[in-house]
Amino acid sequence: MNVDLTDEQRMIQAVAREFAEKDVRPIAAAIDREARFPRETVRRMGELGLLGIAIPEAQGGSGGDALACALAVEEIARVCASHAVIMSVNNSLYCDPVHRFGTVAQQERFLTPFASGQKLGCFSLTEPEAGSDARNQSTLARRDGGDYVLDGRKIFVTNGREADAVLVFAQTDRARRHRGISAFLVEKGTPGFTVVKTEEKLGIRASDTAELLFEGCRIPASHRLGAEGDGFAIAMQTLDGGRIGIAAQAVGIAAGAYECSVAYARERKSFGVPIGQHQMVQWMLADMAVSIEAARMLTWRAAWLKERGAAWGAAAAMAKLFAAETAMKVATDAVQVHGGYGFLADYPVERYFRDAKITQIYEGTSQIQKLVIARRLLEAGSAA
Repeated sequence: MNVDLTDEQRMIQAVAREFAEKDVRPIAAAIDREARFPRETVRRMGELGLLGIAIPEAQGGSGGDALACALAVEEIARVCASHAVIMSVNNSLYCDPVHRFGTVAQQERFLTPFASGQKLGCFSLTEPEAGSDARNQSTLARRDGGDYVLDGRKIFVTNGREADAVLVFAQTDRARRHRGISAFLVEKGTPGFTVVKTEEKLGIRASDTAELLFEGCRIPASHRLGAEGDGFAIAMQTLDGGRIGIAAQAVGIAAGAYECSVAYARERKSFGVPIGQHQMVQWMLADMAVSIEAARMLTWRAAWLKERGAAWGAAAAMAKLFAAETAMKVATDAVQVHGGYGFLADYPVERYFRDAKITQIYEGTSQIQKLVIARRLLEAGSAA
């Protein structure tokens, strides 16, 4: 893998960094405290091309690649994990599958406005009885002439309240179990589609996490993504890509907490010297730096493999697992470096600590990542 970034990748990274510092950092603490969705800055992300980075320009995107997307997500997450997950979901869990599996007509309606930032999308797989066991879908899609009628409930949907369209997975043939799951694109405002709840959360509080209800929700068959029964495969391939985005988010959270810790260690004094001169603090900072760099390289490798069409599912799971564990460890140590001040909401490491936890949970828990990695190693016979 070549770790030298291209000019285009560096440009996208720089755009994301400047936006994060100029537009996001001044509001990051307030929108977290108020659990307020940042509509204006999300709109600005779209204008900058950050909501469809790996989508071709002809379809409203920036024409970048998977690594450029990871670079941008990391830069945003360094400042605000909520903005980063809003961006990652639209890029990886919504635009990517519509681009890969959609028809030309579907892409015109459900991709171009979303990749260009005019609209926002979301991904809806999880149900009360279908979390880690994603095969256990209860939502039904019944064929009725030229339409499908959806009935069911979806939970933990990032962007679910604010999104203009949702990628929904539902059973079209229960007898075939996971091979009877299909994917559908449903627009906000469709009769029978309701956002029934927005969750109150520990972290990533400025991004909305919603519960969706479908009751007799009728959509045209032309809004089915892929063939009947392709839904589970679409979901799993999409999650492989989404894990790269969450790995990048985790790296960004860790990097932000680490930078705060270095700055604090230079300024805060104890026993007459800056705490950065104490060996135990130095060790903590060194461990943070090494782990972040390792997580970043795993994330870059997964993105590099995806872009080349190589087998990249195990690499994405490895990156997501290690980066999430790194984010939680680094954020915990960052609070420790800050001592009592790290426990106060006045200091950003408190927010990084709360935001880090979700990276170990969504788009496959750390435990599920280990299962994914082990199964693919046993199938392939090696880590490569």
